[in-house]
Parts: sequence; structure tokens; C-alpha cells
Amino acid sequence: MKEIIRTPESRFENLSNYPFESHYLQVEKGLRMHYVDEGDKEDQIVLLLHGEPSWSYLYRKMIPILSQNGYRAIAPDLIGFGKSDKFVSTDDYSYANHLEWVTRFIEELDLNNIVLFCQDWGGLLGLRLITTLADRFAAVIASNTFIPTGEVPMPDSFMKWRAYSQHSESFDIGKVLDMGTVEDLSEEVIAAYNAPFPSEKYKAGARIFPMLVPVEMDDPEAVNNRKAWNELIKWEKPCLTLWSEGDPIMKGADKVFQKYVPGAQNQPHANFNAGHFIQEEKGVEIAQRIVAFLKNR
Repeated sequence: MKEIIRTPESRFENLSNYPFESHYLQVEKGLRMHYVDEGDKEDQIVLLLHGEPSWSYLYRKMIPILSQNGYRAIAPDLIGFGKSDKFVSTDDYSYANHLEWVTRFIEELDLNNIVLFCQDWGGLLGLRLITTLADRFAAVIASNTFIPTGEVPMPDSFMKWRAYSQHSESFDIGKVLDMGTVEDLSEEVIAAYNAPFPSEKYKAGARIFPMLVPVEMDDPEAVNNRKAWNELIKWEKPCLTLWSEGDPIMKGADKVFQKYVPGAQNQPHANFNAGHFIQEEKGVEIAQRIVAFLKNR
């Protein structure tokens, strides 16, 4: 029997700048996914997918700007993160499972005409989903992300991060977020990123995520990612890249999208002086760029 736990709601009381109503959807029997859903339900949908080891709190600066400009901003917490349910065992997480959970989320809410914004694992999932659920997506905005195929060796910085996730005695989520930004985060913000994880028991999903990144060509998900790339190189819907100069793992990957994805041609791509967690440092500017991009499509 898979053991599922739920972070006590008291852990999320009085979070700074996170006033959003909570919504929940069952994506598997007994497994509940949390999401933020702000804006008129008839508006254009902007789906905000977070990555490792953050949660929808990462989008708190962007959600109000998007919703106030006529967009419906939806930001789910991936299973194992934020207010969503968490498996205790790392064995219950897989790349395929995460894809299935997010697919069910999209289908159960019957989301269409979606503009995807994805960063980190949000891209490893979202960039696959825009190929398998292509009819539901209208555009994609990629930020500090990629879908690895195992054909190019992963940078040393990623392999060190992978080792840290497995062997660190105390996997401090807030500290990881702080290390992934150019500017220091406040203690209040660090505490908010730690809120979903009262103890190590809650961190299985965050611990295992780096190990789910396919780094060898024969990894089944590397094979599936190569299939996804075969679709992305034919993607003619709008594709925008908003990237960080200070991300040691993802720096320069935006050029691959710009070169090979047809929809990325002649788009107003931009780079920012920020770290890996660009939403944390440049959330306002990113949201404003998204609004301008969508209004000028």
C-alpha cells in the first residue's frame, strides 16, 4: 500500500504575498493535487508549471499581473510539492507518473487554448505535454528548462546537484532556492519554500526528482524525449524564451529552441540578470513580458 501524506494547512498560514484561494483535484485515487486558479474562467489560460524543488509560491509575483490583464492564471503544485499530496517512498515517483498526473489535471479541468509557461521540471513535463496534448495548447514560453535526450553529457554542475540531492544529510529546500538566485532571499521567503516540508518524510518527491532526469540514451524517457523533440522541431505555434544569464546548468539552452523550433522564429526573446529561479527574481518583469507577448501575437 502506497503511503501518502499531506502537509498540515497550518504550515501555510501567513505566507508573505500568497493570498490565493486553494483548489484541489484528485489525479489518482486518494491522491490530491493543489492548484491556484486566478482570473475570469472565460479568459485565456496561462498554465504555470514549476520545477524542482519549488511550488506555486514561486509564481506569486506573476499571478496577479496575469489575472489583472485578462488572463486566467493556473499554477498547480506537482505531486510531492507545495500543498499537493506527497508519497513517502521515492519509489512511487517517476517521470511517467508526473506526466500522467499533470495530463489528468489538464483533462479533468478540460483546459484548452492554453499558453504554457514552464521552468525547470515544468519544462521536462510541459514540453512533453504540448506534443501529446497539442490541440489543447496555443503557445509556449520556456524559461531555464530543457528536455534532455541523453545524447549530450549533462554539465558537471548538474551532476553535483544530483549527488547533493541524494547524499545531503539535511536537504534544505529553502537553501536550495536561495542558492539558485543571484540575489539573497529573505528569511521569510526561505521559510515559505520550506513550508511544504515539515520533516524529511515529506521530501521524497523533491529528493528523487534529479534522479528522474534521463542522462543516458537508453533511458526510456530519453527515448520518449527524442520523440518529443521530433514534434517540437515542427511546432509552429508561438514559442518564446525568457532566460537567465546566471543559470550555470541551463545557460545557453534557449538558443537551441530559437534555432530548431519554427514557432520561436522572430519572437521577442529576452535574457535577464537572474539565477535559475527566474520567477523569484524577475517575476514582475516576466509577467509583463508574457502579457505583451500574448497581446501582440
